[in-house]
Amino acid sequence: MDNKYFELLKSQPDLWDHFTRKEEYEPIFRDRFDRFPYYLSKTRNIFEPDVSEFLFKSGYKPEYPDGKKFAVCLTHDIDSVYRKIPGKCFHIAKSTYKKDKAEFSKNLKSICNKKQPLCNFEEIMDVEEKYGAKSSFYFLALKPGDQDYTYDIMDFKDDIRYIRDRGLEVGLHGGHDAYNLYEKICEEKKRLEDALGSEVIGYRNHFLHFKTPDTWEHLAHAGFKYDTTFGYADCVGFRNGMCHPFRPYNLNTNEFINITEIPLAVMDCTILHSYMKLNYDTAMNLAKSMIDKVAELNGVFTLLWHNTYLQSDTPELRFYEEILNYCNQKNAWITDGLSISEHLETTYV
Repeated sequence: MDNKYFELLKSQPDLWDHFTRKEEYEPIFRDRFDRFPYYLSKTRNIFEPDVSEFLFKSGYKPEYPDGKKFAVCLTHDIDSVYRKIPGKCFHIAKSTYKKDKAEFSKNLKSICNKKQPLCNFEEIMDVEEKYGAKSSFYFLALKPGDQDYTYDIMDFKDDIRYIRDRGLEVGLHGGHDAYNLYEKICEEKKRLEDALGSEVIGYRNHFLHFKTPDTWEHLAHAGFKYDTTFGYADCVGFRNGMCHPFRPYNLNTNEFINITEIPLAVMDCTILHSYMKLNYDTAMNLAKSMIDKVAELNGVFTLLWHNTYLQSDTPELRFYEEILNYCNQKNAWITDGLSISEHLETTYV
């Protein structure tokens, strides 16, 4: 953190405690996934990035390429790439009922093609290109026997190298317990780098598992340049009042940690399905109001949309495209985590 902003923020005890997430250091309770959830937080103004607003009013105004006022960090967690056989059979039956020969043929072929339709990376990139956008794809690199092992990353080395060669980022989606195990993080990082054939510097943990400040320390020591796990699973918003990338501060050591956090603002299953369960219009209005606030503060709006929610002709895909169109109209820099991390390397707060 720039000394000037560090001192200003530290002079505001409530904001400083919120920024550092002091209440998360020794919580009485954590949820069943060992996470600190929003419903246990004493800070209730989750939709207001109050720390970023204070910094902005104090003179912190980051700049972005081509005169863009704010940025959007697009991200995808790749939890699944295979559709299960029962699901394939359902779609065959559906196309038979509709007497749609073309759809029937396509679905019949999918029985033999285990990568359809969840291995939809090229389609996602094509959608994003329409809005001048690119994104980060975070892949699991688990081994057989690990919780939620659903694919072998080596089976997809051609796919992930294709993503990289199109100029987008491939990052690591850490397994369930990696967030608290340095050796596990390093093991999964190496496995993904072996498949990709190049260095991996971006990270998000599966199920948004995170422990403050330990996870940041593990990731920094493992050689990651940035993390983008830091958001609540049970509510969208600004977990520590920040809508700007920042260097985390460790209250145990009284030192900044050598990693950038690009805080997560909105996740698909949080806003639409598993937690908040908002209807389409309410969710869209909330997301747009958050984007408007981030734009006012020259911040970064981070969106997590799983590949499983980006299949054709679904409400989730329409929602995603509406967000992209809205941000594009607001003249946002819509890009991946790697680009944001590199661009803001010297402007941390």
